[in-house]
Amino acid sequence: MNVVSPLPPRLAIEIVFDFVCRWCYLGVKRLMRLLDRRRDLAVELVWRPFLLNPDMPRAGMARADYMIRKFGAEDRARRLYASIAELGAAEGIGFNFAAIRRTPSSVDAHRLVKYAGRFGVADALVEAVFKAHFVDGADIGSVPVLLYLARMLGLDDTGAEAFLAAAEGAEFVHAENLHAHRLGINGVPCFLIDGEHAIAGAQESEVLERLIDLASCTARHG
Repeated sequence: MNVVSPLPPRLAIEIVFDFVCRWCYLGVKRLMRLLDRRRDLAVELVWRPFLLNPDMPRAGMARADYMIRKFGAEDRARRLYASIAELGAAEGIGFNFAAIRRTPSSVDAHRLVKYAGRFGVADALVEAVFKAHFVDGADIGSVPVLLYLARMLGLDDTGAEAFLAAAEGAEFVHAENLHAHRLGINGVPCFLIDGEHAIAGAQESEVLERLIDLASCTARHG
């Protein structure tokens, strides 16, 4: 008689993030590279929206104006960006901050991730949106840009366009942002593993790996 070993339990990894957060891109990239290397890990990624700029107009704003408002001067922002550009290069991210002309509202991008989840391509869309913003300098608050990315992943144009044109999903994004703050999450990225383990920041992949292995062991024997 053949005895089939039971499948390992799937761990839910919740990622609280925002698309305009450079540290989120770095943290997500490190997680994705880890999961690509550790194919034995049975995980499900759950994307939790966070809004670093909740009052950002839906049309976004000029990048120069945003940097002055946030950092006080463009030169200071460029110095801060230089350090993460080096970290990104080590992970295969070609940060190109000079190409970003507008700081977008990320609400529609978060909404589209929720829609993409219905078709199993949310993870790929997250990476595509990050790259579009931080590497290509595309305006990810623009519906045509988001539709282009959706199309590249095989999503139906008509369905995605209808979803973005409607208000569906906007309330979800704002509710998730509020929920994160109520949990005490005031900075992103934040990774919640199996509802028991939480760690904030763009952690090195080895740190994430140890935490995921710990959660996997607990799930198997707990």
